[in-house]
Amino acid sequence: MPVLKVEHLTKDYGHNRGVFDATFDVEKGEVFGFLGPNGAGKTTTIRHIMGFSRPQKGNAFVDGLNSWQNAHTIQKSLGYLPGEISLPENLTGTEFIQMMADLRGMKDSAHTDHLLEKFELDPSGGLKRMSLGMKRKLAIVTAFMHDPAVLVLDEPTSGLDPLMQETFIDFIKEEKARGKTILLSSHIFSEVDATCDRISIIKDGHLLSTFVANDLRHSASKTFKLEFSDKPEFERFRKQELGGDIEITSVKRHRNQAKVLVEDRDINHFFKIISDYDIKFISEIKFTLEDYFMKFYDRNAAEAEGGEPIASYSN
Repeated sequence: MPVLKVEHLTKDYGHNRGVFDATFDVEKGEVFGFLGPNGAGKTTTIRHIMGFSRPQKGNAFVDGLNSWQNAHTIQKSLGYLPGEISLPENLTGTEFIQMMADLRGMKDSAHTDHLLEKFELDPSGGLKRMSLGMKRKLAIVTAFMHDPAVLVLDEPTSGLDPLMQETFIDFIKEEKARGKTILLSSHIFSEVDATCDRISIIKDGHLLSTFVANDLRHSASKTFKLEFSDKPEFERFRKQELGGDIEITSVKRHRNQAKVLVEDRDINHFFKIISDYDIKFISEIKFTLEDYFMKFYDRNAAEAEGGEPIASYSN
């Protein structure tokens, strides 16, 4: 049974805002990436998983418990890091940590002390005077301090400097190695790519694609960029019957350039074809998570760069 499960979840706030018929699950010991820009529906979905909001349709479950019906129970056992942090400004960081420890019935502070050291946080100052980065560190410490088995993280590194973002990514890898189940919502490609086993892309409240991260990292296709010596050579290539699984995906006529998608099994055939042309240069373009994401968010990227799209990549 999945640890986290979302079934046909719908919450419509109007004007294409909310989440619509979302379905996914997160297995035990898995880091699941929820990727999309601000306003895509990530936080709305997380609020339903946490039991903060009642769905109009569908359900969310944590360890088999309906999130809305058992909100108090699941919130006690989860580690939750909200995207927007609101802390009581009349407390110091130390007092806030102690308050959270008391609410959870924690007696041993060893793990909390370990987290404070890892994230280089001195919590003794007043929350009102803390920077956004310090508040984010404090939120991380309190989300992880009771060593929960399940973690729901909404834009976890927002406000952290690049070095501390790397520290957080390493920490997530350590938690994953310990068997933690983690839902990580983010708009940062490097963060998702470095930590997640599976990834869902969300746009305007709709889940567009859910895939295994390694399948994308070890894609069976490659993209090459070619520039031909002159216009006749470029036009001759454009008109050639390439055969196999070789496809011109975009061209820049003013530069005599083309991008070509080639399946691994047709690499030799592709190089045999281009050996008949006078080419200024050829280079391989690595296909990244950002490239895949932009298929859904910017289908006109080629035109924006002065290119002419021929066909989109296939899943």
